[in-house]
Amino acid sequence: MQEQKKISPPAWAGRLLAWYCKPALLEDLQGDLHEYFERNVKLKGLRRARLIYVLDVFKFFRFYTVQKPEFLNLLIHWIMLGSYIKTSGRSIVRNKLFSTINILGLAVSMSVGLLLIGMLSDLFSYDTFHKNYNRIYRVTSLYEFNGHRDEDWMATTSGKAAKAIKDSFTGIEEVAILRREFSGDITFNEKTIPLSGLWADDAFLKVFSFPLLQGNPVTALKAPFSVVLTEESARKLFDDVNVLGKTIVLNKDKEYTITGIVKDVPHFSHMKFQMLGSYSTREVTERDNKREMSWDNVWNTYAYVLLPPTGDRKIIQKNLDNLSAEEDKTVKNTRIQLGLQPLEEIMTGENLNNQIGQTMGRTTVWILGGLAFIVILSACLNYTNLSIARSMRRAREVGIRKTIGALKGHVINQFVVESVIIALLALIVSFVLFLFLRPHFLSLEPSLQELLVLNLSPSLVLLFLVFAMVVGVSAGFFPALYFARFNAVQVLKNLSIAPVFKGITVRKTLIVFQFCVSLIAITATLIIHKQYKHFIAYDLGFTTENILNIRLQGNKAALLKKELEELPEVTGISESSIISGIGHSWGVTVKNPNNPMDSAGIFFNGIDENYLPLHHHVLLAGRNFDAHVGNSTESEVIVNQQVLKRFNIGAQQPQNALDEILKIDGKELRIIGVVKDFEYAKANSRGDKEVILRYSSEPAEYLNVKILSTDWPATYATLETIWKRLDPVHPFSAKFYDEQIEESFVGLKATMKVGGFLSMLVISIAAFGLLGMVVFTTETRLKEISIRKVMGASETGLLYLLSKGFLLLLIIAASISLPVTYLFFERILLPQIANHAPISVLEMVAGVMFVMSIALLMVGSQTLKVARSNPADVLKNE
Repeated sequence: MQEQKKISPPAWAGRLLAWYCKPALLEDLQGDLHEYFERNVKLKGLRRARLIYVLDVFKFFRFYTVQKPEFLNLLIHWIMLGSYIKTSGRSIVRNKLFSTINILGLAVSMSVGLLLIGMLSDLFSYDTFHKNYNRIYRVTSLYEFNGHRDEDWMATTSGKAAKAIKDSFTGIEEVAILRREFSGDITFNEKTIPLSGLWADDAFLKVFSFPLLQGNPVTALKAPFSVVLTEESARKLFDDVNVLGKTIVLNKDKEYTITGIVKDVPHFSHMKFQMLGSYSTREVTERDNKREMSWDNVWNTYAYVLLPPTGDRKIIQKNLDNLSAEEDKTVKNTRIQLGLQPLEEIMTGENLNNQIGQTMGRTTVWILGGLAFIVILSACLNYTNLSIARSMRRAREVGIRKTIGALKGHVINQFVVESVIIALLALIVSFVLFLFLRPHFLSLEPSLQELLVLNLSPSLVLLFLVFAMVVGVSAGFFPALYFARFNAVQVLKNLSIAPVFKGITVRKTLIVFQFCVSLIAITATLIIHKQYKHFIAYDLGFTTENILNIRLQGNKAALLKKELEELPEVTGISESSIISGIGHSWGVTVKNPNNPMDSAGIFFNGIDENYLPLHHHVLLAGRNFDAHVGNSTESEVIVNQQVLKRFNIGAQQPQNALDEILKIDGKELRIIGVVKDFEYAKANSRGDKEVILRYSSEPAEYLNVKILSTDWPATYATLETIWKRLDPVHPFSAKFYDEQIEESFVGLKATMKVGGFLSMLVISIAAFGLLGMVVFTTETRLKEISIRKVMGASETGLLYLLSKGFLLLLIIAASISLPVTYLFFERILLPQIANHAPISVLEMVAGVMFVMSIALLMVGSQTLKVARSNPADVLKNE
């Protein structure tokens, strides 16, 4: 049987109806019209039924059925937005005190956010000028010896690993090999200047986009004894940049030919250099150095790989693992793991040792970001708290809006727009604060000035605007939801049933949270300040007072000593390879005399016979070095107690350890003395305890000069004159020992300053919020206070009445924050720091007393103002 053809109304008329009809009415209207159409088909026929359907479609084209055009909806939204802005402006002007508090609180916190945004903008700009920066990776290493694995990865690898990757790996476009230590005095004719740089192979200019102004990038770093200068270096040495082919002398030793002039290194480059020496030069100069290409010599060489656009990092990592497994067999008791680090993560990624330049590191970025978030959150909570506190006043406004047709979304939009306007006004103030704080922030630590510039740019200003919008929406969203829940009928009928009581609980919680943050911040800052003072005054086990350390910079110590010994202010001079107690360290492998299979990395300092008495080191057994030892082959060594403990020498008794033999650098050295343990690295260092003192034949790096002077500026000028006469090339570099110790803790000092600054911001924001809450509370209880005053209440009683609630909240905040802070420092942070100072009651209580004083000042000033008002003026209109 043939299927009957389905009869339907004109399709074009149905589409017309769907186009103009409101979505809410379309389904019902379509159903009715289809029902009429089917009935008319039976009664009047198909043709007339279709005609009637078309007429009905046009007949229902009426005002109540037609949906609003998109442009009309857009116009309505713009009109509503204008209404929101106008209403918000009126509200801000009408509530000047609360608006000012919110704007200042947000501005103070947003200034910290602007600093963080500027910092992140700078950090994420690093190395992006390289054409293929997202395809460049650095080879990293993790070193393990005798089962003891280093805690951190290193940015360096071995020269052998770099060469193997370059020669045998597939799936790699280029490999650039770099090495530090290409530095010294450059001489041309009679002119000498000090320059610092890197060894780099011929692939360096292929991997990295450092444009050559002169020379061939393919061959500039190919031949041995070739050098590429930066523009600035060329101008310093020649007063010109057209110097290709000229010959210069490095350290009065080797001649190098200038084969290229490279554009000055951009500020946002993780590697900095004034010149580049061809890496192939080392194949000539280090031909007999077996350590140069040793697999476990992972301290000075850098390898950067450029992957092709379709390169697979996982395959390269697998090849690196295979290379490590094969080469680990060539060295005893050593395992080296290789990894890949993207170029774009060097500045803000994992904290690595042996970095080629300054980096910020992921940990620091997260800490600064967390602190900025806490400050901004505090200001947002302030806004929320004050907004909820004003709920009684704005309840009628919300009720009227809902009565005349405002939906929940309209109320939310109104309060969010008001919050955004306040945030934009705060942005203006915070931008001024940003300009003021920028130089002070950069001066917190010298490394910050090397890393950041915080210069304004259109993109950075746009980020500031976006940030202000986000803060505004975040701060206003919760109050908007809170007000949108109001029931219009109930609120207008009786204002007292508005959900204020729930708001009171929220407000109290927010106040407690804010002051918890404030107390934690200020208490932590006080504890860090105590640790800083403790470490810079810590007894290192030797004397540092009045000792001036002069960096020799390659000059012979004897010449300068001869000149200085003639000065009456100089009472003693010694030589040393490093400065102990400030973080300097040199290491060497020492074999256990009792167990040839046991060896350990031991730290050392090269000294002369004057070093121990000048620094008042305590000699527990044996003797000091003799002056004549330096003129012969090294044969003697002095150790500290920790060396005896590490190798169990002489049953750890100093007298029994004398004349024992230690094998150091392949030399058998006899122990002639044992000194009392001292702090070799820094006072807060947990490692670097085993130390040997060697009478090294190598040239000294420092002169340690004991000076007793009543006119230090004149003495310094004399020293500088002597230096310039002996070395007109290098600037005089000398610092007192105590000053160097302070500088070694500059990071802790910067942390203390940042913590103190942020603490004051958080406390200021909390104080602003408390002031607003006190003003609101006193205004709402003004009649109650007047009646109490008429009934005989004293000012003291009124002060207690109004302040007890706030003080109780502060006590709750203190009872939460102090244990949290104490447990964090005592159980988590301080146990990881050696020789730390114990936490005392003073640090724990001082912050509470300070915050309590501010709170009492805020509460007291407003309460006394109300308490001293004339009750008649308040109650006369009742």
